[in-house]
Amino acid sequence: MIDCYNRIYIMERDMARVVSIRHLILGLLIQQSMSGYDIKRSLKSLSWLIDSPSYGSIYSALRALREDGLVTIQETPCQDKSPRKVYTIEDAGRQALREWVGQPAAPDISLKTFVMHLILAGSFSHTGLIAHLQQRRSQVAAHHTTLKQIAETVDGTTDSGQRLTFDYGLTLATAELAWLDRMLEQSSQQPLPVEVVQGDGVALAA
Repeated sequence: MIDCYNRIYIMERDMARVVSIRHLILGLLIQQSMSGYDIKRSLKSLSWLIDSPSYGSIYSALRALREDGLVTIQETPCQDKSPRKVYTIEDAGRQALREWVGQPAAPDISLKTFVMHLILAGSFSHTGLIAHLQQRRSQVAAHHTTLKQIAETVDGTTDSGQRLTFDYGLTLATAELAWLDRMLEQSSQQPLPVEVVQGDGVALAA
């Protein structure tokens, strides 16, 4: 069983790399121009759900995006401080994000990867977002069924740590299923137009 858990951990760890820092940055910049500090602060607010990237990794990604012509930089003088560098996404950056969004998602993704996709939800078409939520629901439902079956076999001889772990996992899966069902119901009741127009004028076909 331990070997099985290790394989699951390695699989989820590797799949979490599907969404790179570059994708996250482009997803944030498509909403508005931001400085490196703004990007770091935005991602840090979600650090309890995803790993908050370091300043070094953020600025390294920004440098690569700039070298690839996906973003531009504008320096604003600041009194008694270094110039404030603000990054803006270019058409090539929008296209790169659009191409990534159009790629099929892996059949099983980790919670971290799911949350990263949610951060970029504004770049998905309505149907694409629905498919993403439905895929996650199927995955969580399968986990919920498995955990429920395990919980039914737990008795007084089971290690207390295992009992707590299974109960915790079952509670989280139940809550996430309720949230996913609510989001899917709301989406079906309030369908978006055929074209989802972002605040910066980017339109992604549904």
